[in-house]
Amino acid sequence: MPLVAGVDTSTQSCKIVVRDAATGALVRSGAAKHPDGTEIHPDHWWTAFGEAARAAGGLDDVAAIAVGGQQHGLVALDAEGRVIRDALLWNDTRSAPAAEDLIRELGDGDRTAGAQAWADATGSVLVASLTVTKLRWLRDAEPENATRVAAVALPHDWLTWRIAGYGPADSSPLGPDLDALVTDRSDASGTGYYDAQGADGAGEYRRDLLRLALGRDDVVLPRVLGPAESGGTAHPSVAGAEVDGGALIGPGAGDNAGAALGLGMEPGDIAISLGTSGVVSAVAPTRTADGSGAINGFADATGNALMLAVTLNAARVLDAARTLLDVDVVELARLAQAAPPGADGLVLVPYLEGERTPNRPDATGTLHGIRLANSTREHLARAYVEGMLCGLADGLDALRAQGVPVERVMLIGGAARSAAVQEVATQVFGVPITVPEPGEYVADGAARQAAWVLAAAGDPAADAPDWATAVDSTLDADPRPVVREQYAAVRDLV
Repeated sequence: MPLVAGVDTSTQSCKIVVRDAATGALVRSGAAKHPDGTEIHPDHWWTAFGEAARAAGGLDDVAAIAVGGQQHGLVALDAEGRVIRDALLWNDTRSAPAAEDLIRELGDGDRTAGAQAWADATGSVLVASLTVTKLRWLRDAEPENATRVAAVALPHDWLTWRIAGYGPADSSPLGPDLDALVTDRSDASGTGYYDAQGADGAGEYRRDLLRLALGRDDVVLPRVLGPAESGGTAHPSVAGAEVDGGALIGPGAGDNAGAALGLGMEPGDIAISLGTSGVVSAVAPTRTADGSGAINGFADATGNALMLAVTLNAARVLDAARTLLDVDVVELARLAQAAPPGADGLVLVPYLEGERTPNRPDATGTLHGIRLANSTREHLARAYVEGMLCGLADGLDALRAQGVPVERVMLIGGAARSAAVQEVATQVFGVPITVPEPGEYVADGAARQAAWVLAAAGDPAADAPDWATAVDSTLDADPRPVVREQYAAVRDLV
């Protein structure tokens, strides 16, 4: 049977899975790290991709490949296909003032009106994460670089372009054809200048919003592909050299849409992901337009909408707790489980790196309710776990408030393996929780999309392949209202 490859070019690393196109069975995999930081030269992604591909045994035998990637980042290219400056990643908050300026400008000076106008236009109220705010920052802070911009791409767009053989003339076989840039609806919908429901549901770029940010709109934007539409073929030096016709390239996806596809999410499904960021995502037929900014209305990778509530502070909150207490993952969980729900009044508001939802880029974390009785390692561990999950529970409530159905909740991400996280999640979310087996869900979703593109090449009406998601455990609800009540009482005291 043909093989397909799925790539996850995330904030922290590049991961590649090679799977059987028919069954989804894992054949081999590889990974390589990315440098730390909130800005990075995209060449590091290309280097890591090559290392991960070699670790996966090469990609010469794959018949299709697709890339899932971190959303929102700004990759600015000049007319020669060169990267103008280090890419600003989603978690770079320097454009927070630019976001506020753009909101007020679209609202003719009225922030509330502007916030709703952005939500109506693109599904999202602007925060520093979105690409459009980074373009405004570039215009104001680095005008010379801004004038050189000939094309704007996202991380997954740029890596897909390189896989196809394009790039600067001195380092790519096909040269700097900017018109060969492609993207998908999910990643485009996170830019702040794409309306996934525009053009009668077909989706369209809002160049007027691009012009508002950058001061001009005469730049190349990647062509937006449909869910199973091929973006061409990989260059044989990269993938598919042993396959007749080469390896088809899928449209790719933003990381959350990729994970949703990898999990097989459908309308009514909720995924709570605990990675670098915390994400509550829901698949629904149409997107929301939440002027409060609590919910971002994006597109998914199948033609549905994907609503997200995103926090900047997730697994790294637990990393901070481990550093503070000088313990490993297992011991942190043991300590947290030794304290009672609510940690006897000790509450962490975990805005350790600012926050995106709620939009508080300059906020810091705060620890409330400290008394002699709860000044223990156990209570502190519990407060860190509860604080991280309470922020995501607020996101789940925001989805419900927008009328999004909640029928199944899945807990995923590295931190979801913690026994303490699982215990507290049943108490904070108050609903039964499914924990899928550990997996590279973004890479798996990209691989599933690649298999879909391969099937659609022979049958345009083909559906995404039905790959099963194995369940590790199912947890019963154990609501403990005190945890949420304590958090709600102090979360705005920042």
